[in-house]
Amino acid sequence: MDLIIGAGISGLTYAAATTHDYLVLEAEQQIGGYCKTIYQDGFTWDYSGHFFHFQHPELRDYVMQRIDPDEMLTVQKHTQILYRDRHVDFPFQMNIHQLPQEEFIDCLYDLFTIPADAPADTFKQMLYAKFGRSIAEKFLIPYNTKLYATDLDRLDVDAMGRFFPYADREQIVRNFRQPEGRSYNATFLYPKQGCIRIVNSVASHVDQARISLGERLLSIDPDSHTAVTDKRTIHYDRLISTMPLPKLFDMCGIHYDKQVYTWNKVLVFNLGFDAKGPERTNCWLYIPESRYIFYRVGFYDNIIGQDRMSLYVEIGFGKDEAVPSAESLLERTLDDLRAAGIVTTQRLVAHQHVLMDPAYVHITRRSEADKQVMFDRLAQRDIYSIGRYGAWKYCSLEDNMHDAFTLARQL
Repeated sequence: MDLIIGAGISGLTYAAATTHDYLVLEAEQQIGGYCKTIYQDGFTWDYSGHFFHFQHPELRDYVMQRIDPDEMLTVQKHTQILYRDRHVDFPFQMNIHQLPQEEFIDCLYDLFTIPADAPADTFKQMLYAKFGRSIAEKFLIPYNTKLYATDLDRLDVDAMGRFFPYADREQIVRNFRQPEGRSYNATFLYPKQGCIRIVNSVASHVDQARISLGERLLSIDPDSHTAVTDKRTIHYDRLISTMPLPKLFDMCGIHYDKQVYTWNKVLVFNLGFDAKGPERTNCWLYIPESRYIFYRVGFYDNIIGQDRMSLYVEIGFGKDEAVPSAESLLERTLDDLRAAGIVTTQRLVAHQHVLMDPAYVHITRRSEADKQVMFDRLAQRDIYSIGRYGAWKYCSLEDNMHDAFTLARQL
């Protein structure tokens, strides 16, 4: 039997794909993991913004088998950066011509005078070596520092993989007159009823009798192939884990270097107001300046098409950083939303918050090397770790589904 830990998108996809007998364990009373959707006071909110930009047509077709096409929106992405009280199109490095003249000249000069021998051994060094000091320090470094809540010199050059919007000098200059709109998700799909519809579509392929909700895993004995929960002891042939990789090590009693695996936490406020706000076209805004507590604000009302402003607001914290009370953070968040001009006369009528811990894992050379050794050790004991946190990587929900299908075929 395959014992699958976690009824998020990765665990459910594996369960739907495997030809083996299986059992899915989920500690919560609801499937979905971080892909749950909240319905409150007429607002639709995810735990955080989850948007689907399928690169594999077969996965899109698989998901859409159980969803009425009328339920799914195809959204043309429009995103900007709130930079010093002006809006600059994203990505910043492709749109420096929208800056005030002096700042534009600074960016352009630095871009074309990057030293040929500039080091690029860390994520921060790569930003300087690829884009020059001005572009790096005006947006790329402050924004990503807020996002990851860590020193960017800790991160690997390729920490964001294909999700980082690379551009060479020729592309940047060409974009001054001929905007390319380059992005890995220039359009995306989003269900009118939130991302839980995607989860439910995948779950419809899973035998519901083989999903045990509200059952918390306590420990794993890799030698005897047993798992102890708060309800029973389960014998398995293979264990498929989607829990965060360090937690899997802890569950198995496997020693590992805790300094290798680090991450940030993100507090997400979902906020509903009584009227539309001034932002009527953006799907989300990037906020690099430290004077604002949040690094990104998303607009569900612009994505779904609603007549009241509906936001998700993301605030990053370090792995070991204490998170202040939600009440105090909400007050600060609302003050900053007003200071940024995102909220004007609108009145807050509904709110909810979620703490994502972990949120973004820190991809470093040490973690990449160590996890491959650990994956081999786990596989020798019939344990496989998948998903964003199980595989310890920066990826999309579609990537998680693809990896789950791939593992099911391999096994």
